[in-house]
Amino acid sequence: MAFPAPVKDHIGTALSVAQFGGKHPSAKPWKGQGPGVLEVVEDYDRATYRAVYTVRFEGAVYVLHAFQKKSPRGIRTSRPDVELVAERLRLAQRAYEARHDKAEE
Repeated sequence: MAFPAPVKDHIGTALSVAQFGGKHPSAKPWKGQGPGVLEVVEDYDRATYRAVYTVRFEGAVYVLHAFQKKSPRGIRTSRPDVELVAERLRLAQRAYEARHDKAEE
């Protein structure tokens, strides 16, 4: 919620497109987690903002992480951000499976 309004609008639009089964033109694959994990990158006022989400689960879009990129080494995303995305993807998988299993009972 702390992102600038134009960034929130852009990312929100991309997530809305994903919710309805589409892929926003600015969404691109997030490297390292395989298919179905995407990121939206928005540059605003000399800063870069990212939102990473997954569409792997039927009927659900999980936002895994949203952050302002502050890597001291060029374009590379910091290891803590990469690890956080991986952990939240595991948590999303568990949450989806728990919800899906309950629905089948």
